[in-house]
Amino acid sequence: MATIKITQTGSPIRRDKTQRATLVGLGLNKMHRTVEVEETPEVLGQIRKVQHLVSVAK
Repeated sequence: MATIKITQTGSPIRRDKTQRATLVGLGLNKMHRTVEVEETPEVLGQIRKVQHLVSVAK
C-alpha cells in the first residue's frame, strides 16, 4: 500500500480535544514533526479532520 508523509504545521493550542487526539493518533505531537503512514481510508479521514493543522506529501 502507498505511504503518505504528514507534517504538523499548526499548533493544537486552543483546539478541540478531538483534534488534539487525532494528531496524537497520527503520531504527531510537536510542531514540524513528520511521520510516514500508510494511505488507508481511516488515515485519510483523520487527515481531513485536521487538514488545517497538517501538510501532506506523497
